[in-house]
Order: sequence, then C-alpha cells, then structure tokens
Amino acid sequence: MEPPSTTSRPADAVDAASRTRGRRHPHRLQGSLFQPIGDEGRAELVERRLVDAITRGHLSAGERLPSEADLARSLGVAPVTVREALLALRGRGLVVTRRGRNGGSFVADHADPLSFTREAVRETSRLALRDLGAHYAAITGACIRLAARRADPSEAQQIRRRLERLDQLDTEQRRRLLDDVQIELVALSQSARLTREQMKLQAELSPYLRLVAQESADALRQAEHLTAVAEAVEAADEDTAVARTELMVNETVDALIALQVRLA
Repeated sequence: MEPPSTTSRPADAVDAASRTRGRRHPHRLQGSLFQPIGDEGRAELVERRLVDAITRGHLSAGERLPSEADLARSLGVAPVTVREALLALRGRGLVVTRRGRNGGSFVADHADPLSFTREAVRETSRLALRDLGAHYAAITGACIRLAARRADPSEAQQIRRRLERLDQLDTEQRRRLLDDVQIELVALSQSARLTREQMKLQAELSPYLRLVAQESADALRQAEHLTAVAEAVEAADEDTAVARTELMVNETVDALIALQVRLA
C-alpha cells in the first residue's frame, strides 16, 4: 500500500467529493459526507446525511449543493431518492431551490450550524459527551502513535508550517485548517482504514470544536496542541504525541460541559 502524504487526500472519497462540489479547495471532511449509502439507499438516509452536513457546518449557509445526478452517483442511490430527500429538506427550511441559469439547490441562508450545535450540547448528557471524547481520543491516539513510528520527519514539518499561518485566517478558514491538519497528521499513520474512521469522527466532532473555539485565543490553543503533536511525530516520540492528543480532547470535552452548564 502506498503511504498517503500530507499533500494528498487521505481517502479516495475525498477526491470524489471535491469533484462533486466543484470547489477549487474543498474541505476534506466532505469526504465523509459523500460516502456511498449502499443498499439502504432510502430518501430518509439521504436526508439525514445532508441534514448532518448542514447542521455540522460542513455545508455552509448559501452554499450550492451538487446536482441531483451528482449526489445520486456519489451516494449510490437513484436520482428519484435524492429528489425526495431534497423535497423534505425544503419542507424543513434547510434547503432552497432557485431557478434559472445559475439555479439549483442551496443551503438556506439562515442555516446556522452553531445554533444546531448549541442545542445538541444542551440536550446531550455529560456521559455522552465524555464518551464521544473517549472514542475520538482512542482512534486519534492510535493513529498518532502509528504516525510517530512511520512518518517521514519532513512530512510533519510541512504540517507545522501550515499551522504557522493560522493567525492570518478568518474564523471559518481557521476551523477548516485545524480539521485538515488533524486528518493530515492521522494520514501519516499510513493506515487507510484508520484515516477513514478519523474522517468520520472529525466530521462529528468538528462542530463542537468550532463552538468552543470561536475566539481566536481558543483556536490558537488548539493549534498549539496540534503543533506539539506534529513536533512529537517528527521526533518519533509516540508517548508525547498521544499524551498531547488526549490533552487536547480532554480540554475540548471540559469546555463543552462548561458551556452546557451555562446554557442550562
């Protein structure tokens, strides 16, 4: 198996999603959205997949969705199934359809992922939040340990250089860079299976990370953790890399629980 590099997509699905969206620099987490649904290809599953992408912020307000044909092909379902799912999303006010030359289906302008995430934090138990953190730390820690064993030091150096420009970006760009860097670090494990699992977890946790790092200082704190992880991977220091990863996850979960208390 050819090892994935920090400059390439960690899974084939990411490239497929990139072509579907037609963006010049698509977000890597789109790969987890456009994985085929398979034999259970029902409108409800397509609807749920798109709702998750919108409420988690992976499809932004005002963003144009792929065409029905492209969505059907990516998700492995019939176009009529996609059409039915989009009809349900329009009924829920999450998607609008515009006619004309530049028409299509778009995420509604009022779709605010932070509002959805705050509500999710309010309704989720502390045990469930800690369980999410434990799952994320276990998978990410295993990947990072392998990365420290297998990665070329120059690959980790490239990741650290990307993080150096974080303070030049706006809030949305910072979040996407931090998500991408986490996936790139995991890709250094040279495990396609673990990388795909990490992409799914990152898509799930990303809205929570966004919620607790709206301020620049909090985003920079996350960047400090990732920089330390990259430095440990570069030095082949498995224990330090894993310990810093766990610290980052624990801080995130503690911040979510503190936010939950405030929301209550």
